[in-house]
Amino acid sequence: MKVIILCGGQGTRIRELTDLIPKPMIDIGGKPMIWHIMNSYANFGFTDFILALGYKGEVIKNYFSNYQTFSKDFTVNLKDGNIDIHKSSSEDWNVTLVNTGENAMTGSRIKQLQSYIGNETFCVTYGDGLSNVNITKELEFHKSHDKIATLVGVNPPSRFGELEIGKDDLVTKFIEKAETSETQGFINGGFYILNKEVFNYLEENESCVFEQKPLENLSKDGELKVFKHEGFWQCMDNYREYKLLNNLVEKAPWLSK
Repeated sequence: MKVIILCGGQGTRIRELTDLIPKPMIDIGGKPMIWHIMNSYANFGFTDFILALGYKGEVIKNYFSNYQTFSKDFTVNLKDGNIDIHKSSSEDWNVTLVNTGENAMTGSRIKQLQSYIGNETFCVTYGDGLSNVNITKELEFHKSHDKIATLVGVNPPSRFGELEIGKDDLVTKFIEKAETSETQGFINGGFYILNKEVFNYLEENESCVFEQKPLENLSKDGELKVFKHEGFWQCMDNYREYKLLNNLVEKAPWLSK
């Protein structure tokens, strides 16, 4: 099953680190954030990735097109340019990199990848968050209902899309990035699993924001369910969160099952 990772945002709230590189390439313990996200999916056997590129996408392309030399020791012959990679075994991942526009919003980026997905069910996540959510169990949950979309609900202090959850884990109301809340309920933690019908809710125009009308309309139509997760989840929206993830990298709580 394919995993779309949204890598196109400009990371304006962490600009001290994103002037020269996109947010998914910020270093966390010697590896870029995008690598840790992919590794967490691979931990559950999901290794077919599509990266939706935008802001400074060429940096991500350069990293993966030269992955062996970035991640392994090597010897180069300066006369003929031949490169001998030492211990060349590497992650068995398939990575497709697609330019989806520097200014496109999340819904537009997903819609542009429709031809890469076809009729399959697929995953979507963001290029700036880590979690130990059990993707295998989330997929089992998704298959157990006949709805179009599943998202992971987490419950840290809310400044994200807040969820009103009704009977049978149906999302009855979706509020994008609520600034305040009197409750400490679940919020949208991303890590979506989507059926192909989700493309009917999306538009290619760059202003289409997945977390606004598409998710709101899926909720109104009774097609959005939440997979509740009370384990580790952490985004990287600011410098403090960047430092936190680096402090946690040796324990890597996003890999615990």
